[in-house]
Amino acid sequence: MTQEIGGFAALGLHPNILAALTAVGYEEPSPIQAQAIPVILAGHDMIGQAQTGTGKTAAFALPLLSKVDPAKREPQVLILAPTRELALQVATAFETYSKQMPGLNVVAVYGGAPMGPQLKAIRQGAQVIVATPGRLVDHLRRDEKVLSTIQYLVLDEADEMLKLGFMDDLEVIFEAMPESRQSVLFSATLPHSIRAIAEKHLRNPQHIKIASKTQTVTAIEQAHLMVHADQKHAAVLRLLEVEEFDALIGFVRTKQATLDLAAALEAKGYKAAALNGDIAQNQRERVIDSLKDGRLDIVIATDVAARGLDVPRITHVMNVDMPYDPESYVHRIGRTGRAGRTGRALLLVTPRERRMLQVIERVTGQKVGEVKLPNAQQVLDARIKKLTSSLAPLVADAEASHGELLDRLTAEIGCSPRALAAALLRKATNGQALDLASVEREQPLVPGAGGAPRERRERDGERSAERGEYRERRAPLPLTEGRVRCRTALGTRDGIAAKNLLGAILNEGGLAREAIGRIQIRETFSLVELPEDGLDRLLGKLKDTRVAGKALKLRRYRED
Repeated sequence: MTQEIGGFAALGLHPNILAALTAVGYEEPSPIQAQAIPVILAGHDMIGQAQTGTGKTAAFALPLLSKVDPAKREPQVLILAPTRELALQVATAFETYSKQMPGLNVVAVYGGAPMGPQLKAIRQGAQVIVATPGRLVDHLRRDEKVLSTIQYLVLDEADEMLKLGFMDDLEVIFEAMPESRQSVLFSATLPHSIRAIAEKHLRNPQHIKIASKTQTVTAIEQAHLMVHADQKHAAVLRLLEVEEFDALIGFVRTKQATLDLAAALEAKGYKAAALNGDIAQNQRERVIDSLKDGRLDIVIATDVAARGLDVPRITHVMNVDMPYDPESYVHRIGRTGRAGRTGRALLLVTPRERRMLQVIERVTGQKVGEVKLPNAQQVLDARIKKLTSSLAPLVADAEASHGELLDRLTAEIGCSPRALAAALLRKATNGQALDLASVEREQPLVPGAGGAPRERRERDGERSAERGEYRERRAPLPLTEGRVRCRTALGTRDGIAAKNLLGAILNEGGLAREAIGRIQIRETFSLVELPEDGLDRLLGKLKDTRVAGKALKLRRYRED
C-alpha cells in the first residue's frame, strides 16, 4: 500500500489528503487524476474531457482540498453539477477526502430541499459549496455576495448542464464570482457552446483528454436478451431467479414504469423500491441509503434520477427499457464495475430495437452477447440452491436445540418426521413452486410468440399518434420577420420543455440567445422559430443533436 499511496504523494497533495486516501484504501491515481491533479495544483485553468466512472471527482476534489485554507471561514471552492444526485455524490466525496482536515465544511445546495439551512451553512463559513445552478441562482437573488470569496470553480459535466437549459444561470453565477478565480471545466464532449464558455471565462486553459467511453465498461460483463415488450416484467422476474446479485439497479424510461415494476418485484418478495424525478428528495436519499446498507436490494430508476448514483453493492445493472442512445447505455452500466470492481449488465431488447443494439456495440466497440431466457429446469435449480444455502447453516445444531420439539410435534400431529419437515418446507417457501411441472406452468415465456399481432398493434399505435398530432394542429402564432418556423417530433410526451430545446439549439448551433424566437411545445411535436438566413447551415449543425436522449431532427415546418 505504501508504494501505491506514494503515487498520490508524488503528485504533491497535502499530507492530510494523503492520510484520508490511505483510510479509504485508494491504491493509485487513475489516468485523469494523474494528469489533472498537477495542473490544478499549479493554479492553471483546465478543460478536462472525461466520462463518468473514470475518477474525475477525485481529480478535482483532491487538489482543491489541498489548496483550501480551513482557517478561513468563508466559501472558497464552488462545484457546479447538473443534478441533485450528482451534487450529493460530489459533496459526499469532498467530505470523505477532507476527514483529516479539522474545520473544513462542505454544503450541498440543490432544489427540493429547504433554502434556509443551505444559506445558513454558507454564511457560517462552509469552505466548499457543491451546487446545482438553478438553486444557486435562487440564493444569489437573496444574497448577491454569496460567491464573492470564491477562489476555485469547477463545472462538472458542463455539457449536461447546457442540455438541461442552465446557460442563463451559469452567466449569472460567473458574474457573481471574482475574476481572479481558478476555473476548471469537465465535459464529456466539447460542442461549440462549451468552447464558447471556456474562451469567455477561462484563462489560457490547459486541455486534458483521457479514456473514451469504450474504456469505461471493459470490467463489466454485458449480455442481452430478446423479449417482446409485453413480456418484460415476466422476463425480469425469471432473470432475477437465476442471477446471483448483491444489489441491482434496473433502468426504465418512464416514472410510471419505475412504480409498476418496483411494485411487481415487491409482490414477489424482493426488497425493491422506485427512484424517479417525482419522488421527494429526502425520500430519494432514503432509497439510496437503504440500497447502500442492505435494507433494499433492487432499485428501479429513470436515467435522470440515477445520475451520479454510486453504490459499491451494485453488482448488476438491468436495462429493462432500451436506452435512447449509446451514451446513456454507457452511463447506465457504469453504475456497476466501478473503481476496479467487476459487474454484470443485462439488456432487454425487443424485436424493433435490434438496430439500437447494433449501434451500442459499434460505439462501445464491444460485443453484447445474447443469453436465453432461463428455462423451467434452471429456475427450479436456482430456487433449490437458494433454499439449500439458507438452510445449510441451520442444520448443525438444529437437532440439539429443537429435537425435543420435533418429537413432541410429530407425536401430537401423528405424523412422521419426514412429513413434518415437508410441511415446514411448504410453509417456509410460501407456496413457491419447487417441482418441475409446477414451474413450467408459471406464466410461460416463449421468445417470438405473438410477434405479428404485437407488431400490428405497434403500427396502430403509431397511426394513433399521428392522428393525435393532426388533432393538435391549431393555428400557429404569427411569425416574426426574418424567422422561419421549424418542427421537431419531440413534445411533452417525451418529457420535453422549452428550456430543453433552447439549451440544445444554443449548445450545438452556436446561436446568440436573441436569434431564437418563440418555442411552442405540443404533446407530440414542437415548433421553434429560427433565423431564415443561414437556416440550412444551422440545421446541418443540429442534425446529430439529441434532447432527452432522442434525436432532435429539426426541419422546416410547412404551414399549408
